[in-house]
Amino acid sequence: MKLHIMLCTAALSGLFSVDMVKADTPAGVRQITVPSKERGTDLDVTVWYPARTGGEEVLLGDTPLFKGTASMRDAPPVERKFPLILLSHGTGIAGNAQATGWIAAPLARQGYIVAAPNHPGNQSGNTSASETMKLWLRPADFTATLDALKTGTVFRDRIDWKNVGALGLSMGGYTALAVAGARMDRQRLAAYCDTDLRNHSLCEWLAQSGVDLHRMDVQPAGLDYRDNRIRSAVAIDPAMSDTLTTESVAGIAIPVDLVNLGPKGDIPRTLQASWMADIIPGARHASIEDANHFSMFAACKAGASDKLKAEGVTEPLCDDGGGRSRSAIHEQLIDMITDAFNRTLKAQ
Repeated sequence: MKLHIMLCTAALSGLFSVDMVKADTPAGVRQITVPSKERGTDLDVTVWYPARTGGEEVLLGDTPLFKGTASMRDAPPVERKFPLILLSHGTGIAGNAQATGWIAAPLARQGYIVAAPNHPGNQSGNTSASETMKLWLRPADFTATLDALKTGTVFRDRIDWKNVGALGLSMGGYTALAVAGARMDRQRLAAYCDTDLRNHSLCEWLAQSGVDLHRMDVQPAGLDYRDNRIRSAVAIDPAMSDTLTTESVAGIAIPVDLVNLGPKGDIPRTLQASWMADIIPGARHASIEDANHFSMFAACKAGASDKLKAEGVTEPLCDDGGGRSRSAIHEQLIDMITDAFNRTLKAQ
């Protein structure tokens, strides 16, 4: 995996100093608790960061199906400032902060602090159909995490507050775009499950759970959740992108990188991101054509695919559809995401 490194000297004191992060820099990890007025409960936030030697090696996100990612728990942080990336997970079986370690740990090793909140009611092990559809609470989780990091954690003096980015996977892609200024069309959201063409598994789950989007109060979905502290955003297969208003997307004023997973002609409309790249000034869009939506999950363990099929799971959670391994696809995604943030948060 390539390292994208920028070296500045003290003579460039007017610029953000980006010291070289060594290739063997450990990814430290800590758990913090963040109060959320909007949720009425605390958020569990996992923070990865460039670390010095020390701490306890842990394997985050390890499950019977998915491989975990090694990090050093409570290792001492490198004593200087780094850009911050807020990371939002998707939903479903791999929808939790620790499952994103495959991207968070490499970003930490390359000179970023990465803070990933668990979204209550919308994470594996804590799932509610009605809470999942309150998508507007997700960008509020980002804002609450930012507030807490700035006022009362060990990372307050380790973060370069002028360089904060947002990264989201699937429904987390909406989160990243929302803090950049994208807003949902309330009527489109209410009608989301009127057709079976958008997201069959999600809408089937909502129906089984007795959730009728037409009867749900979705008024908050149309509000502006922009956080002006965010300088750039990266969204991977942003879920429910077809509910976003053209006007709000066109009004996004920060650099945005968009990635779709799969052949260009096969991307479901509700995940399609290319149209946003056409109207956001300076936005970039790319596709990884031999991947699929589940390629953003952690790598599967041996036999996981057979276990899922035996349990009647028909979605290709472990099958990427191309000739490459998921690890190889992850390496490409890591490079793409790192390139985006190096360009927007470090290139000064």
